[in-house]
Amino acid sequence: MMPKIWIDGDGCPRGAVQFTLEEGERRALDVWLVTNVHHEQQAKNRLVVDGHAQAVDLAILNRLQAGDVVITQDIGLAAMVLGRRGYALNPNGTEYDSATMPLLLEMRESAAKHRRGGGRTRGPKKRTNDDQEKFQSHLVELLNKISG
Repeated sequence: MMPKIWIDGDGCPRGAVQFTLEEGERRALDVWLVTNVHHEQQAKNRLVVDGHAQAVDLAILNRLQAGDVVITQDIGLAAMVLGRRGYALNPNGTEYDSATMPLLLEMRESAAKHRRGGGRTRGPKKRTNDDQEKFQSHLVELLNKISG
């Protein structure tokens, strides 16, 4: 069975979305763009969910099969994808793995605790052409690896 690709459309840069849609079509894979009602991205296979905070994550997880690929910046979603034997790739090209996930989750929790205490944290860096190229090459490598 061919894997599906799920795009967490709430935080995925348009360049990564577009490349993923094109690569999926080139390989005849089902690619699903999952967004909430507040995002206006279009795709052949688009699933629109309500605006609740975790609605996109839950929609992806409820449909995910072992071996599917999820494109997301959300570390929590990536952890759950790995737990269900899926693959998770950040739009900057970094593949999430079970070896580094505990540290990533700990760092995420530490930053959230800092913010809850009134502290500030920086947002993500501006996406560069190098980020896009790294994402593209890693997505192709991952799809080659799992598609045989």
